[in-house]
Amino acid sequence: MKTGRHVCTLAIITAIVAGMWNPFSRDLLRGQVSPTSINFQVDPFWPKPLPSDWVTGNVGGTCVDANDHVIIVNRTADPNNLTAQEKEVGRPAPPVIEFDPEGNVVNSWGDPQVVPSGIHDCYFDYEGNLWIGGNADAIAQKYSHDGKLLLQIGTKGKFDTSDGTEKGTALNASHTLLNKPSSFAVDPANGDVYITDGYGNRRVVVFDRNGNYLRQFGRQATKAESEAGMGGVFLGIVHCLVLANDGLLYVADRDGKRIQVFDKMGNFKKNIFIKRRRADLPGNGSPWWILFSRDKAQKYMYVADGLNEVIWTLDRESGQTLSGFGRLGHMAGEFTFLHTIAMNSKGDLFIGETVGGRRVQKFKALAN
Repeated sequence: MKTGRHVCTLAIITAIVAGMWNPFSRDLLRGQVSPTSINFQVDPFWPKPLPSDWVTGNVGGTCVDANDHVIIVNRTADPNNLTAQEKEVGRPAPPVIEFDPEGNVVNSWGDPQVVPSGIHDCYFDYEGNLWIGGNADAIAQKYSHDGKLLLQIGTKGKFDTSDGTEKGTALNASHTLLNKPSSFAVDPANGDVYITDGYGNRRVVVFDRNGNYLRQFGRQATKAESEAGMGGVFLGIVHCLVLANDGLLYVADRDGKRIQVFDKMGNFKKNIFIKRRRADLPGNGSPWWILFSRDKAQKYMYVADGLNEVIWTLDRESGQTLSGFGRLGHMAGEFTFLHTIAMNSKGDLFIGETVGGRRVQKFKALAN
């Protein structure tokens, strides 16, 4: 029996490495695959083992710098993010970890007392600075690549609520305070900073390059408004935004199960919906993260669907679903709390998992 299990395991690993492993059935893929889309193959050997008995907490963000180094931010700064056993036999990994293209750790930093609680998203702006926020805190921070704090928007531990605490009623209004910010985009034309202030508030708020308030849009939606597809209202967490080269903002309305598209001034343009993984399941998928392909036109949009544990490839302009990969699980190529995605210059994807997953995986781009 042991020999049989070993043969089966070896066959699965061989299939993964050879690019043959496909967790979708033929029925799931039928009608969804386009010959123009990109396929991906998991690299089960990336990253390399972490040094010094490090243990990562929930991976709150993934991003790639100009040298194709991958940065992850993880929540070991939060007191309850590691188990008692992990704390006893291992060491909490630094909040920010940098990997080279081969998956080796080449740098790490982050003061647990300074970085946001519930660290969430990492984003490189056009000047190479790193932005991070926190879904259990009230600050957005801008760092140099090597970890020097350059700018902070908001006050740590003071929320845009009725009493300034995390448990107060969300106000969705402050020009200086935030309420659990989740993601960032910086406009290379003028340095304006777009923030999804989305775990506590329900808005996209815009600051200038120095952290001065400019404008905002968005509010809490009713269920009826969300189901009707009304623009500019969010049913729950405003989880992610991406600024396209054409100036449009794509915002993940996670609980509303749609992507809302706006111009830079917050004027609503359209909705984009994604499918469920199985045709027999009702409703739509849930967009948790959004990423564009690196061509100038940004033809493809990759969407992390945390409800179905699938990465979908869409045509950005039409919103048509072209293909998808992934399934619930803990093996290579599977996802548990699929959370954030990033892409290097080769088109490879780096996917972070939070809560039950607590890891980052690499998927190599394969041209058809």
